[in-house]
Amino acid sequence: MNRRPPPPSHPPIPADSNPRLLAWQILRAWKPEGVYADEMIDHTARRHALSPPNRAFLNAMVLAVLRNLTLLDGWIDHLRDGGKLDHDTRGWLRLGLAQCLLIGLPEHAAVHETVDLAGRGRGLVNAVLRRALRERPALEELRATAPPEIRFSLPEFLLDRWAKRYHPPGMEKLAEWCQSPAPIMVRANELIPGSSAKLGAMPGNTALEEHPGFFRCADLPREALAAGLCYAQDPATATAALLLAPEPGMDVLDACAAPGGKAALLAQIMKGEGHLVATDAAPKRLERLRANLARLHVKNAETLVHDWETTPAPASWRQRFPEGFHRILLDTPCSNTGVIRRRVDVRWRLQPAFLEEITPRQEALLARLLPLLRPGGRLAYSTCSIEPEENEQVVRAVLARLPGYRQLQTRSLVPHLSGTDGAWVSLIERVS
Repeated sequence: MNRRPPPPSHPPIPADSNPRLLAWQILRAWKPEGVYADEMIDHTARRHALSPPNRAFLNAMVLAVLRNLTLLDGWIDHLRDGGKLDHDTRGWLRLGLAQCLLIGLPEHAAVHETVDLAGRGRGLVNAVLRRALRERPALEELRATAPPEIRFSLPEFLLDRWAKRYHPPGMEKLAEWCQSPAPIMVRANELIPGSSAKLGAMPGNTALEEHPGFFRCADLPREALAAGLCYAQDPATATAALLLAPEPGMDVLDACAAPGGKAALLAQIMKGEGHLVATDAAPKRLERLRANLARLHVKNAETLVHDWETTPAPASWRQRFPEGFHRILLDTPCSNTGVIRRRVDVRWRLQPAFLEEITPRQEALLARLLPLLRPGGRLAYSTCSIEPEENEQVVRAVLARLPGYRQLQTRSLVPHLSGTDGAWVSLIERVS
């Protein structure tokens, strides 16, 4: 789901620790139901003051393992001669195989340094990794002929759903998309004049003609991000704000606003004029939202901790917004099935009953927020899911029991068809 627990507390480790050791420690601590891997990577990199190259190396190793867990374990089973395998040694084997066979690191360094760190499993790790290098063609053949759930390391029930909806060839393309490392994308922050021109002049940045204001970057533009010139964001995430199209001077609510990328885009579309209320249920996430809005020079927003699942609108809003809001963005918590290439470990969180758990929450949120619109006002219901149950079926169910609203249009982005992350948006208008 979209809401994430805070990063875990880790015992101090020397700042000059080997990135391979840090990657193994992150993978050892990672649990499907726990903190997201990208947050663990960010926490570790900041804590140990890793250089940009070492941070990138750490990120590549951790995500390569999590993106290919089932495949790596299949290879390990094939390469071993039986016997028990403890969790720590399996972790070193996964990490070593990912370096040698998936990331494409120099073989000698990958094997030598991984073996040196493997402790009492050193002998087994050395033997298995060297056999893997000798048998690389056979391992590639195993991957090519393995069932999709092994080849793509995705839950079988999810692949079955996609095969029924997109047919097997479409499922294969979508699964391949999920396995591809996500490129670095940023949106220029036009609240700072000339930001697009500055980003376009930076080496390695390529403007996306089909998505004005967005750039693909060869490397993370850290200085530009810190200065507020841009925000790391896939073009798909802009769909809801662009469809909502708030005008300068309007009263606008972003109901699930953290970490702030969509709220900042709303402020940009409003040209910094009008009133933007950005709420989120988690105080920690709201801190990040405030920091991002300040960095991006958003001046017309107020932030508020508010859990729309449990609490109606503040009573004071009757006086402050007596007619309601002109525009509301509801970027609802969802399964994230459209962004698996970015949130790599989402695949390991999903269970067959995930829709039964999330769709009642989505319906309740939409039903609570629609009445906050003024007549003629519009709400964008948005998810980063590609599952119909979370999208058109939620909107249809709510509008069927709430008179006075109509759906104006929808936008559906499916990764292997759109070339972007997945997203779905419905624009709803209050007509009475």
